[in-house]
Amino acid sequence: MDNLIVETKVIARIRSEFPTKFGIPRQSGLVPSLRARIVFEPEFRNAEALRGIEEFSHLWLIWGFSEVQQEGWSPTVRPPRLGGNRRMGVFATRSPFRPNPIGLSCVELIEADLNPKNPTLLVGGADLMDGTPIYDIKPYLLTTDCHPEATKGFTQEHEDYQLDVEIPEDIAKRLKPEKVEKLREVLAQDPRPAYHHDEDRVYGFPFDGYEVKFAVIDKTAVVREIRRR
Repeated sequence: MDNLIVETKVIARIRSEFPTKFGIPRQSGLVPSLRARIVFEPEFRNAEALRGIEEFSHLWLIWGFSEVQQEGWSPTVRPPRLGGNRRMGVFATRSPFRPNPIGLSCVELIEADLNPKNPTLLVGGADLMDGTPIYDIKPYLLTTDCHPEATKGFTQEHEDYQLDVEIPEDIAKRLKPEKVEKLREVLAQDPRPAYHHDEDRVYGFPFDGYEVKFAVIDKTAVVREIRRR
């Protein structure tokens, strides 16, 4: 059994509003309004494989950290929410720098399009970059997957941290109202590295075809610019 080789196939890819890693919520479910579509690879475009999936409200996605696969792993890492100056064991974190760079996300199933030739799934609250490979999809089971009594470790002290968000009216009008609200929720999660505290620094990230520029001043994310990419 020590020599068992498991072939892992990419069954689908995510199509999301984030073409790069910066700006993506640090965990799934933090921004429920975000939408992403799961598009299956040609080999797996079989609606029969999804029969019954619409009966579930949430799904587990098993996916790959495709952007870090060549960077190796470390037994200890510096979790961003600890300011980047405390080390924890890699298996006590959700760091992408793992022996096997595999991620796990719980998403809401918004719509199952069971087109026989090209089935897709629309999901909410995903924390995945556009093009992320999906290796498996499993239903979320409330009775066994939810543990209200679970402890939260070192994440407990940081879980309620959010920024206020200010988007000037003349800038906000460049987006549709529903996009503005999504952007507010994304910025409220503070996408900056946790050890950055320079109020003069302007950050930028692509979001749904736009480039968003913002600064953080006294725990408020202030949008400086939104323009088409």
